[in-house]
Amino acid sequence: MDLTQENVIDALRSVYDPEIPVNIWDLGLVYDISVSDNAVDIKMTFTSPTCPMMEELLQQVHDSVMAISGGRDVHVDLVWDPPWDLSRMSDAARLELDLTEQGW
Repeated sequence: MDLTQENVIDALRSVYDPEIPVNIWDLGLVYDISVSDNAVDIKMTFTSPTCPMMEELLQQVHDSVMAISGGRDVHVDLVWDPPWDLSRMSDAARLELDLTEQGW
């Protein structure tokens, strides 16, 4: 199977923030995905730099993508710029959290 960005996104949709019942992709925590012959590079952030589950979530991201990587290295880089905000969330995530445009 050829690994595509869509495959990686599907894997990332299996990782949920334990404090928010929405996956990290729909929360808008993933900023960039790059798939090459040798590696998968992911740039992501968190809603807060004080997230108590940060290390565990980074490991879950790594493991979920590693499971489909086809032997490629998986690198997960934590970035804080640009800062995360509600506008990065998908419409589905906003509906799930009852954050309609009037509410945010």
